[in-house]
This record gives sequence, C-alpha cells and structure tokens, in this order.
Amino acid sequence: MLKVGITGGIGSGKSLVCKIIESIGYPVFYSDDSAKLIIADDPNVRVALISRYGNEIYSENELNRVLLSSKIFENECERSFVNELIHPKVREAFNNFANFHTKSIVFNEAAILFETGSYKHFDRTILITAPQDIRIARVIKRDNCTKKSVLKRMNSQWTDEKKQVLAHSIIINDGTQALLIQIEQLIADLEKINQDSSTSS
Repeated sequence: MLKVGITGGIGSGKSLVCKIIESIGYPVFYSDDSAKLIIADDPNVRVALISRYGNEIYSENELNRVLLSSKIFENECERSFVNELIHPKVREAFNNFANFHTKSIVFNEAAILFETGSYKHFDRTILITAPQDIRIARVIKRDNCTKKSVLKRMNSQWTDEKKQVLAHSIIINDGTQALLIQIEQLIADLEKINQDSSTSS
C-alpha cells in the first residue's frame, strides 16, 4: 500500500481534488477533520489546552476556535505547541484508517503537510497549485471575507515555490487545465510505482 499525502495552499482546491479521487474509488483521510474531532473528544488534549490557555479555550464544551486561532496565528511558539500536541494523534488516526482499507493507495489530505514535517511519513506527496489571484477569488467567494484577510492567511503558509521542492507530483487547478485527466494520470503513475515496489520486494 502506498500512503500519499495531498496538500495545497488555501484556495488551491485540494478538497475538490480529494473528492474526485474518492469518486474514482480511493479512500481519502482528511487530517483537518480528524484534528477537530481530537480537539473536541480527546481528554488529554483538552486538559493540555486548558492548562495552556485557560478554561475559556472551551466554551459550552466546544473548542473556542476564534480564541485558539488568535493565540497561534502569529505566534510560532504557540503554533508549534498545538501542532506537537495534535499531529501525532492525527497521524495515529490516519494509520488506523489506512490499516482498515484494502486499496493499493490511500490518500491523506492535510493543509500544512510540509510546514509540520508530516510529509516525511508518506511514500509520495502531491501539491495542488493555482495562481494566487484565482485562489484569492475562490476564498473570498467561499468564506465571504476580504482580500486582506485571505492574504494574511496565505502569508502564514509556505509558498508554492517552497513546497514544490518537496512534492513528488503537482496538480494544476487553474480552471483551464483538465483536472480529471491530471488526477487519472497521477493515479496511474502511483499504481505503477506500487506495482513495481511489490514486484521488487
């Protein structure tokens, strides 16, 4: 089984790519959704966050996401603390997910795959890219927010140029290049890699 990480900057369309992959028949694990469940349900995580940020970090038994975001958004130390608390548990959840499935390839969607070093735990990595102006327009439409707020969020992530150095494959989601064809070719390439590795082992 190949474990493949998928990432891309905000507005790149990685969720769309993952939905297409699922429609083709391959399982996709969503790291951000898993992290939200862990933060909400894991008692050890809850204790650690309350110890660090106070009882107000949970409001009516739910995480105060606005408060947590304000704590970590521009503070590298706090962001590292939360990442180191959550990401090992997300990785464990993904491994359980992968072990449950019998497909030759399993995918893991993660917004900050490279920033956290999580890419090292995958056999292959895929980067979804799109021009910045298109990404900004998508996020403004999706989140009903301002261009300034989108740029601020973009600036907290690595640039595509920095990510490309670590990515094995790139899918361009600019609205002009056929997305399905790129994905089908990528999966064919991954299946070949998986078959070659099985033959040689």
